[in-house]
Amino acid sequence: MSTSDTTASGTTTRHVRLRVDIVLEIDGPADLTAAAEGRIDSDEFMPADERDHARAAVQEDPSEALAYLVEPFDLVRDLPGVELVQAAWSSEEIEYDPDSMEWELDEEDEVEEDDDDRL
Repeated sequence: MSTSDTTASGTTTRHVRLRVDIVLEIDGPADLTAAAEGRIDSDEFMPADERDHARAAVQEDPSEALAYLVEPFDLVRDLPGVELVQAAWSSEEIEYDPDSMEWELDEEDEVEEDDDDRL
């Protein structure tokens, strides 16, 4: 599979998948829920039945509220030479232990380095 294409004008484009793993501590669930409800209420394109479902979901689960507030387009909107082609995201409540090896930020880098050592 190719990661670059040539356009009709002869320029080369590349498609890059950016993976971001963020752990957030929610210390104000009521504030988070209120912000998500505000976003839902101000979405002029959301049908009324979907709006009711969305409001119920964010009231029940703070991770659902986050999903309504986080907008991947906002992360790349002002980057020169970049156009968002596709985005998907989800959120879920997790058990978090900052001292656990599972949460090491350089975990993937270490795996790649180990692979290089075997060559």
